[in-house]
Amino acid sequence: MTLELSLNQQPAHARQGSSIGQPLTRRDGFLKVTGAARYAADNHPPGMLYAVLAVSSIARGRVAALDVEAAKAHKGVVEVMTPKNRPALAADPDAKDHPFMFRLDLLQNDQVRYPNQSIAVVIAETLEAATEGAALLSPRYEVMPARVGLDGAESFVPRAVGVGGPAVQHKGDVEVGLKSAKTRIEATYETPAQYHNAMEPHAIVVAWEGDTLSIDTPSQGLAMAQGRIAGLFGIAPENIHIRSPFLGGGFGSKGMISGPQVLGILAARLVGRPVKLVLQREQMYGPVGHRAPTRQTLRMGMDGEGRLTALDHHAKTASSTFDDFFEPAADASHTLYASPAIATSHDAVRLDTGTPLFMRAPGEATGSIALESAIDEAAYACGMDPLEFRLRNYAEVEPMTGKPFSSKALRECYRQAAETFGWASRPLQPRLMRDADGFLTGWGMGTATFPAIMFQAEARAVLRADGSGVMETGAQDMGQGAWTAFAQIAADGLGLDIDQVDFRAGSSDLPNAGIAGGSGHTATAGMAIHNAGAAVIARLADLATGDEGSPLYGAGNEGVLARGGRLYRRDDESRGESYAEILTRAGLTEIEGHGKGAPDPASQEAYAKHAHGAVFAEVKVDPDFGQIRVTRLVGAFAAGRVINPRLVRSQYYGGMIWGVSFALHEEAITDRRSGRIQNANLAEYHVPVNADVPSVEALLVHEDDPHVNALGIKGVGEIGITGTAGAVANAVWHATGVRPRRFPVRIEDLLG
Repeated sequence: MTLELSLNQQPAHARQGSSIGQPLTRRDGFLKVTGAARYAADNHPPGMLYAVLAVSSIARGRVAALDVEAAKAHKGVVEVMTPKNRPALAADPDAKDHPFMFRLDLLQNDQVRYPNQSIAVVIAETLEAATEGAALLSPRYEVMPARVGLDGAESFVPRAVGVGGPAVQHKGDVEVGLKSAKTRIEATYETPAQYHNAMEPHAIVVAWEGDTLSIDTPSQGLAMAQGRIAGLFGIAPENIHIRSPFLGGGFGSKGMISGPQVLGILAARLVGRPVKLVLQREQMYGPVGHRAPTRQTLRMGMDGEGRLTALDHHAKTASSTFDDFFEPAADASHTLYASPAIATSHDAVRLDTGTPLFMRAPGEATGSIALESAIDEAAYACGMDPLEFRLRNYAEVEPMTGKPFSSKALRECYRQAAETFGWASRPLQPRLMRDADGFLTGWGMGTATFPAIMFQAEARAVLRADGSGVMETGAQDMGQGAWTAFAQIAADGLGLDIDQVDFRAGSSDLPNAGIAGGSGHTATAGMAIHNAGAAVIARLADLATGDEGSPLYGAGNEGVLARGGRLYRRDDESRGESYAEILTRAGLTEIEGHGKGAPDPASQEAYAKHAHGAVFAEVKVDPDFGQIRVTRLVGAFAAGRVINPRLVRSQYYGGMIWGVSFALHEEAITDRRSGRIQNANLAEYHVPVNADVPSVEALLVHEDDPHVNALGIKGVGEIGITGTAGAVANAVWHATGVRPRRFPVRIEDLLG
């Protein structure tokens, strides 16, 4: 079944003209607040069984024994899947065919590679029986010492960082630039491992019918998941139907199909009945990706006017022992600040953890908090205000490539955010501001940046003889309002009011919408939607302009406008007719068009493409106890054409709050003896709540960037993290005079 989202609710704001740019309320909001939105685990097909993972309590070794008989003897347990009876796969789960494919733990042997790795699956009539059966397995292990921490194994230089990026890059001679500098700084910063904690855990409900699969599971990339499952099971992709209309957050962890989801499919094949498998919260700390820890050293040289002469950024990070994903943290220094000499480099260690993967702003989040902290320190070393220093050093072209980009927008972000925040009244030296209650007050800033990424997508548009339209694409909405924004693009592309368009998404039997990741989903799927609308309008115009009975006869496509369900002549708008009239006269009930979204190779080669922003933060610190509170955030962002300002502000708020979390809250704590995560829950893995961020303001800076795509769209989901974390860290220094060197900032760091 293809989900059809109703767009006929009355918007909070009456639309005037174009749908694009209007602050419409979320079209799925009513379904979510009333509980009518159906997430993957809400599905219960007839005859469904429950599957529960048994996971390793060690980090390294092998499973020596499982008490399968005890588990199967429990009332309600139907089967226990282990490496001995797991159904065969058509492909090796450790094989890798492309950069977006990662190795999966699918009970292929008895080896344990990290804590929380799946070692068995218990399938039962009830969730309770499956859970109790998993406990009865009582695994025994042969244990090997766990490799933990950035100093826990031998370092090496990885072949690539991120997705195929070089580990080492440079321009100019950094050592010469440092020697010639009047002022130099060197500082090392540490960031911890962080784990995705989406409200909705990974889940799958699956049913086999012969070689046909019906799946409900949260996915940020339906076609990619479909292809991965097809390869593993040796069946045609079109025989796999995946539904993912709603995701309760993803942050990158649901970009690729994970091992536990595939184990749910295997469990259903083993028992021949539908199966539901939902990860417990603590089981998400391992098999579904995380952000790796980093240790970053920055060296900077400045001349007598406070201009950079050299910038060297080295990052040490980690991956698993069995797969490759290396956080490209040092690459954050490629895109912001001009210097005649820039060098970035990475080295890494292999640890007994699950493989790190994409986590919101991978590389940019970790790298920017170190870079922005170091830039702030460099400004003070030169005796300059941090804003003045950034304005003096910000790049007019992309520093590493020399390609032009929209640098003027960044200057405007600085100006608007600084004025709104009141930066001009800030004293330069630290520990000079206190509030009425005696709390130390500090103001800091950070520059935000994120690449304007596009993938590839397709869409199908239909105009019907009743004057309505349909737009279809297999898009995802992780909660950011994508379905609303896409419906707005669809309405404009079809020349209809938004309540005349049925927007269909969230299903793999629709055109491939690409992946909802890299802040590129709106640009990618949005361009496919826009082009599909243009294609169907062109076909309609062909009908009308070639029909002697039409007032548009002879006008040609270039001479026709589409608006309000009608085509008009450009040279005489009094001459036109409705879509319904054109189709009815042609004897058609509907007409369709197809569109694609993809980056333009020529534009990619000629221009660097980034969104920019500036974030200013106020913190208050208890002078006796060192407790830190963020009391105010102001961010200004230029991210191309804004489809829906209400949704965009919401995304900026989310990113800025995550920046606060990065600076002050989030940290996965590893037991160095066992290698296990000690705080694998939402009680002890800290994230901000409302009381932690009382005032957030996001300013939308107008920007027309004609080079990113025809609609001028850039992403907004991740950029808010990249400036905020550094701004908070710099505000802590301004309040206390203590430079944070490790994150999250701890009370003992300030009191020591």
